[in-house]
Amino acid sequence: MSFSEQLRKENDDLFEAIFHHSFVQGVGKGDISKEALAHYVKADFEYLNAFMQIYGIALAKSQNREDIAYFFDQIKFVLHDEIHPHRNFCEHIGVKYENLQGHPLPPTADHYIKHMMYHAQMGSPGEILAALLPCPWTYWEIGQTLMKEFEPSIEHPFYDWISFYVGEEIEHTTNELRTRLDQFAANSSPEEKEKMKDAFRKSCQLELKFWEMAYTLEEWPFAVKELS
Repeated sequence: MSFSEQLRKENDDLFEAIFHHSFVQGVGKGDISKEALAHYVKADFEYLNAFMQIYGIALAKSQNREDIAYFFDQIKFVLHDEIHPHRNFCEHIGVKYENLQGHPLPPTADHYIKHMMYHAQMGSPGEILAALLPCPWTYWEIGQTLMKEFEPSIEHPFYDWISFYVGEEIEHTTNELRTRLDQFAANSSPEEKEKMKDAFRKSCQLELKFWEMAYTLEEWPFAVKELS
């Protein structure tokens, strides 16, 4: 069993909880509140900005051109392609994508970004990969799960969203990160592997909490209200 396979097995409880979360199931059923969708897009836009920055840190720590090229390509993918599922949600709720950009982060999204930034700045390349991997991996499996469970047709309101995350690009991103993490783990000490396991599980936990954050419209206590 590879290191990444071991991580998947050890975190199956969190993957299953994500698949059955009310937000994810609502996407599959095509029935979820417009407020929850907007809250998700607001937070995920800022989260993906941070994700690209962390790829940039990984690029800066790369020791060869192959790794530099890989992380450069991943930045381009997030920047130019991951806007499509966001636009699907925006079209459904009738809100311009630009109007959901630049909003303050809810607590969970803020925590998640700072968790990844900590490992990017303070950890090994293996820790960075372990912290990043749950995002594409859980979304890819969400796409597979929803496609199998609901068999959405092209008329489904979130067909584009589901189809995007079951697509080859997300599968490729997941498998590339897994391969790189496995290669790093093969030459890592037991202590380093434990750090990678911790980074991976916390990212899985925060993926689950991210869906809950969106579904419950999570906000900071006594937050200053945005001007309309």
